Amino acid sequence: MPSLLPPVIPAGSLAAAGQPVLPAADGLRLRPWRPSDAPVFVSAFADPAIRRWHARSVDSEEEAREMIAGHPGAWEEERRAEWALEDAAGKVVGRAALAGGMGMNLHDGLAEVAYWILPEARGRGIAPRAVEALTTWAFETAGFHRLELAHSVHNTASCRVAEKTAFPLEGTLRSALRHTDGWHDMHLHARVAAAGAGLIPPAS
Repeated sequence: MPSLLPPVIPAGSLAAAGQPVLPAADGLRLRPWRPSDAPVFVSAFADPAIRRWHARSVDSEEEAREMIAGHPGAWEEERRAEWALEDAAGKVVGRAALAGGMGMNLHDGLAEVAYWILPEARGRGIAPRAVEALTTWAFETAGFHRLELAHSVHNTASCRVAEKTAFPLEGTLRSALRHTDGWHDMHLHARVAAAGAGLIPPAS
């Protein structure tokens, strides 16, 4: 059944452009992952906090390389976009993505922001800088209409990142995502391009 609505982002437009490198504040940049970054994934998922909030493990460099090898295909299929966060010294300090349960929905211009920061790099404002750079690209270059950021209500660090990057809290999704210790309520934050430009005005 054909849609009566045109796509917000035409299919194929992101794939045709290639995955960009995105500059962020203070020398941080978001770049595509490389096979040589595999040890970073192993180190990240050895961290209890990352394992807790992402509910998965990466136990070997071989497994990490397989994950990284899948990233270009996900970009080409416009399902998901993954970036390594590289600081001014050229060291990988985390990950940012348009991923999560929603992935990227180009037809409706929707995506979900995800990220993690290595333990030794926390407290330096890396996550907010990465989220801001990713959001700017998603709205101003890629053409997304709405970005969501969801996290467990117990993940106070992610709530602070959302607040610092102007993702207002829209509500709580009850028992919405399963973690290793059971079902968690989730905070849903979101930003809309141009503060909601194009919305139908209320009836007078």
